[in-house]
Amino acid sequence: MTNLAMNLVNTASKHSDRPAIRLGDSVLTYAQFEHTTQLVAALLEQQGVRPGDRVALMLPNVPHFALLYYGALRLGAIVVPMNPLLKEREVAYHLSDSGARLLFVWTGFEQEGEAGAVIADAKTIVVEPTSWPGLLAGLDPVPGVHATNENATAVILYTSGTTGKPKGAELTHANIARNVEICADELIFVTEQDVVFGGLPLFHVFGQTASLNAAIYAGACLTLLPKFDPQAALETIARDRVTIFQGVPTMYTVLAHFPDRAAYDTSSLRVCVSGGAALPVEVLGAFESAYECVVLEGYGLSETSPVVSINRLDRRRAGSIGVPVSGVEVRIIDEAAADVAVGEIGELVVRGHNVMKSYWGKPAETSAAIPDGWFRTGDLARRDDDDFLYIVDRKKDLIIRSGYNVYPREVEEVLYEHPAVAEAAVIAFPHPEFGDEIAAVVALKPGAEANPEELREFVKSRVAAYKYPRVVELVAALPKGATGKILKRAITLTSV
Repeated sequence: MTNLAMNLVNTASKHSDRPAIRLGDSVLTYAQFEHTTQLVAALLEQQGVRPGDRVALMLPNVPHFALLYYGALRLGAIVVPMNPLLKEREVAYHLSDSGARLLFVWTGFEQEGEAGAVIADAKTIVVEPTSWPGLLAGLDPVPGVHATNENATAVILYTSGTTGKPKGAELTHANIARNVEICADELIFVTEQDVVFGGLPLFHVFGQTASLNAAIYAGACLTLLPKFDPQAALETIARDRVTIFQGVPTMYTVLAHFPDRAAYDTSSLRVCVSGGAALPVEVLGAFESAYECVVLEGYGLSETSPVVSINRLDRRRAGSIGVPVSGVEVRIIDEAAADVAVGEIGELVVRGHNVMKSYWGKPAETSAAIPDGWFRTGDLARRDDDDFLYIVDRKKDLIIRSGYNVYPREVEEVLYEHPAVAEAAVIAFPHPEFGDEIAAVVALKPGAEANPEELREFVKSRVAAYKYPRVVELVAALPKGATGKILKRAITLTSV
């Protein structure tokens, strides 16, 4: 049996009284955590959930996410983590595509969650701290863990990727379990003495694998921060004596330049990990200098569970994403799928125990992504003489804003719904804090009227907050190629 929930059961048996999950002054020990997941499994059974059913979680970084996540896994259900910032139409798509019939949504986000669930014919349970105990009251715990084989799907993570609507990457129990073991045992060396910073979104693969699941596997304490803020992060590090900090480049940027950073005792930090987007070398140097702590940059995707490569404590190179982790192979190939020479640029492809099972319900897209056993990342990379890997650029138009993937076509489709819009193109431009920022260039229909603010608000009301364009420019017409296709590379922004 390879059920990921066994990691919690095993850790609770060895470290029952140690703190597992912390949020401010609230602490759950491993014994309390494990017992509550038994009650959650009972709640899910009461709601008709059976092994293989999908259970959607739309929660921020609160202990309830971890409780529901492991409660569902121990029952053999499949977890569908969702960003709580998603709007009605996005919620409906995620639920309908995955077939989830039950959505747990955190209080304060229930309006969009419930509206989307109605469209998808799913039931919603609002999770609120004061009413939470009542949901579990009177239930008989489910002490067992459903026996799953290693190829059974544990989680469906939705990723925009670079084509079409978001696709659900099916990660198996074995995918995640092995990646967790590598993170904890070989890369960061997590032990029960560690305190892991939990500021990365748990609905995202990075926070889920490297923070939540790695901490549970090792018996460490995960201290949660529901919404990242530099002052709150520093307060958390100082108060809880955080030893392992994991974040995306935007977090390192704001922390490196936070004016009052010296007022906080961060001497407990022993290692930091960066992922989600390229970490500028200048930011890495500034952070390491300010906090006297090494930063290990790594690389991964939702489809790879996520870790593909990372710098090591004893083997690292600034600007690099490191070398592949154990059991993972990488190649850099040209358009004919032939290996390129050392130092040359090509597409990074991956093979190993970390590569997803498939895209949920999308065999054609799965075959296109993994045509020959090698997963096409869509990222352009090069390799040096010492086998260190470097990401050069993204092959497609994917925008990564503050660590979140934004697919331009999704935003463009919303713009096209506006009655005044004739043509639209969504592109990225560099931003010192967020990495990429989003711009929309729009041509209006003849005789139609709309101003940039109106169009920005139109999109903002229909997509998650990190997706809408901060800059909207109106043009007479968008540049096009011979076939009539809009040429994004020919677009020049005038206001940034």
